Amino acid sequence: MLAEATTTELTKTENPQGLAENIVVAQAGGEVAGDARRSIEARTGRPVITSENAAQLNAVVTNLIEGVAEDEEETK
Repeated sequence: MLAEATTTELTKTENPQGLAENIVVAQAGGEVAGDARRSIEARTGRPVITSENAAQLNAVVTNLIEGVAEDEEETK
């Protein structure tokens, strides 16, 4: 969810045009979320992503990617 929220905010700020620019923004959002995840794991000593919540994470990532693709189609 953090990656999605970050990517949304970056999209508003950077106003990417086209799929290539949207991919760069999505990767940046994922990088921010990854940094946060690693920080949480270092602090707690436990993994954030487990086999129990991996399916939910996969759904969030899939929805994010599909949303970017739909936005691209709408701008055409």
